[in-house]
Amino acid sequence: MFKLLVIPFILSIFAGLTQAEDNDSKMMGHSNMDHAAHMAMMANQQRYADVSQRGQDVMPFNLAATTHMFTKAAEGGVQLVVAKKSSDTAQIKLVRQHLQEIREQFLKGDFSGPSHIHGQNMPGLAELKAAKPGQIEIAFKAVKGGAKLTYKTSDIALVAALHKWFDAQLSDHGKDAVEGHTRP
Repeated sequence: MFKLLVIPFILSIFAGLTQAEDNDSKMMGHSNMDHAAHMAMMANQQRYADVSQRGQDVMPFNLAATTHMFTKAAEGGVQLVVAKKSSDTAQIKLVRQHLQEIREQFLKGDFSGPSHIHGQNMPGLAELKAAKPGQIEIAFKAVKGGAKLTYKTSDIALVAALHKWFDAQLSDHGKDAVEGHTRP
């Protein structure tokens, strides 16, 4: 009877150790990468560093002290920027100021900020620049910890452009951006 109880216990310990080793190797990952994967990872890290550097020219707040959230919707989407620390009133003020400014620029068809940060070939950007005044509604709202812009359009091609634009920002802002999480 004792042997029958011990054997499953030992097997479960062995299975747990094997799973932990698998998790460790997945987390370390780098040593298991082929050259192409390693080069892609390095390029992504360099792209993130470049975007962060250029972002300082356009965004008055500290990118690392904020989180950008992008939520796609059937008629456009929501861009929310909040300070990581709710007590960081300086960052909150700068976020609100920046989002109000870019709202005004975007409504005039001026997407020079994203062009500077992400490049002229940023997905969705050409279509957004080509939109006629009034084709995209952009509403600003101050929220707890920051601000949000709500983009709405009835033009399906512009909705697709906004979604591509959101995806590009999510990719470029790395750990400082998340998808699909909005707050009031």
